[in-house]
Amino acid sequence: MKKVLIICRGNSCRSIMAEALINSYLKGVRAFSCGTNIKREIAPITQVILEERGIYDNSIYYPKSCKEFKDMEFDLVVTVCDSAKEECPVFLNAKKNIHIDFKDPEGKGYKEFEKTLFKIRNRLLPEIEKILEEE
Repeated sequence: MKKVLIICRGNSCRSIMAEALINSYLKGVRAFSCGTNIKREIAPITQVILEERGIYDNSIYYPKSCKEFKDMEFDLVVTVCDSAKEECPVFLNAKKNIHIDFKDPEGKGYKEFEKTLFKIRNRLLPEIEKILEEE
């Protein structure tokens, strides 16, 4: 099983969306997510969007600090926002690191959150598959 860590600043929207999508759609891959400056809770619209698709699990998808993962080994570490890339702790146990920025829909409506989910699914998932196949 390949392991992927998704990092954003608050770990309440983009990284959790990516984690849920990867865990639901990529076979042989287990995703985790964390934030460099975590929010208190998952963004409510993120939760609704993931629930509507049947891929939400509140025991897994909640804001977590990157410190929780510092000793784990990962096949890939992905930052999904520019601020997380700048603040990202170094994961010495990561085989590869990539950065793909997705705009934060925080403070916007349902449609913007949904667009973010589609962008993550259509851009990030194929990139992760490609990178992990190269190993």
